[in-house]
Amino acid sequence: MEKEFSFTGRIRSFKYAGQGIITMIKSQHNAWIHSLATILAIVSGVVFNITKSDWCFIILAIVVVWMAEALNTAFEFLADVASPEFHPLVKNAKDVAAGAVLISAIGSVAVGIIIVGPYFIKLLG
Repeated sequence: MEKEFSFTGRIRSFKYAGQGIITMIKSQHNAWIHSLATILAIVSGVVFNITKSDWCFIILAIVVVWMAEALNTAFEFLADVASPEFHPLVKNAKDVAAGAVLISAIGSVAVGIIIVGPYFIKLLG
């Protein structure tokens, strides 16, 4: 069954998405770290007046980490409902999802170092 397009339905979708982001930030301590890193990346970009193309890479790195954290959070919530008792396969799945967040965070740090590092070196030297 195909649903018709509804403007109010789209508005509700944005509302639910916003609630999801708030839930993630309130419930996940690592999201607080991502928030701080996001602010640090943006402030560094503004202070050093990075190029538009560098901004694109910084924004992409930020988005990838937040997307990984959001998917990891959703996965953890679903896994907890599906298997409230400890199960080694659920643990493995959660660990892999958390690993994906770590991989994206490490990659984002690398992007930040490559882009902002030379500005810091110039500032210090």
